Amino acid sequence: MDLTGTYHEPVMLRECLEGLQIDPEGIYVDVTFGGGGHTRAILDKLTTGRLLSFDQDPDAAENAKQFEGDKRFTFIAANFRHLKRYLKLYKADQVNGILADLGVSSHQINTPERGFSTRFDADLDMRMNPAIEKTAAEVLNVRSAAELQRILGMYGEVSNARTAAEAIFSARHNGPIQTINDLKSILQRYAPRHRENKYFAQVFQALRIEVNDELRVLEEFLEQVPEVLAPGGRLVVMSYHSLEDRLVKNFIGKGKFDGEAEKDFYGNVIKPLNSVTRKPIEAGQAEVAANPRARSAKLRIAEKE
Repeated sequence: MDLTGTYHEPVMLRECLEGLQIDPEGIYVDVTFGGGGHTRAILDKLTTGRLLSFDQDPDAAENAKQFEGDKRFTFIAANFRHLKRYLKLYKADQVNGILADLGVSSHQINTPERGFSTRFDADLDMRMNPAIEKTAAEVLNVRSAAELQRILGMYGEVSNARTAAEAIFSARHNGPIQTINDLKSILQRYAPRHRENKYFAQVFQALRIEVNDELRVLEEFLEQVPEVLAPGGRLVVMSYHSLEDRLVKNFIGKGKFDGEAEKDFYGNVIKPLNSVTRKPIEAGQAEVAANPRARSAKLRIAEKE
């Protein structure tokens, strides 16, 4: 099964590769394999080097078969929150570069039965790894109104999170909320006029983040990066919404996700990585026109001393 064509074109591919500063003999990690676009580009630059790619989605694992037989390549069918464990298992304790292209893939969005897109009617699933038990439907039908308000407000930045949560909580007493259209019909009256698509996108983002524990996964991953990067090694992270970008920015800038930065006796910030990019890199107009996914992308690069 060839799934390559159903995945998005890699966003800011040139900038990602430049950010990694690839050594043909180095060891690199792509923690979001997806359709293999970044993986293929990195392999093209390696001679005797190695590349290890992570992805928890079985469709990505199927797609990785295109690289079977390439001894430089290792596919790891796991969530990248387990970065350190698997790198140790595959004897790659210290690596020269790590690339993370965060968020949901075009393939996942465009596969109706996965339940990621507001464009189709399907079961409310939204699992990046279908092996986990928690689905969006379960979240909607089991969580309290207060919990639903927290999820919608914190992860989706939904302005009327309380009203929406109470509407969901009330509606499910008439029967379980099972499908995308079930949810949309409940919230349609609360969606701002002429901004319905954005509103539902925010609601879906919130549910997806909750189902997949995305922000905690990102934090766990970032905390492991300084341990596995070799001196001079690069971290390249591309995020697609402000919640992710804020975590990446804070970790690179302060070595922590919130609060004030810690400083040494001389007033220097104590942090494990140094920022290479003062501001996030954004896609140019031509790329955004050709690939709408690039519009919200922010690329940050850091280096270990």
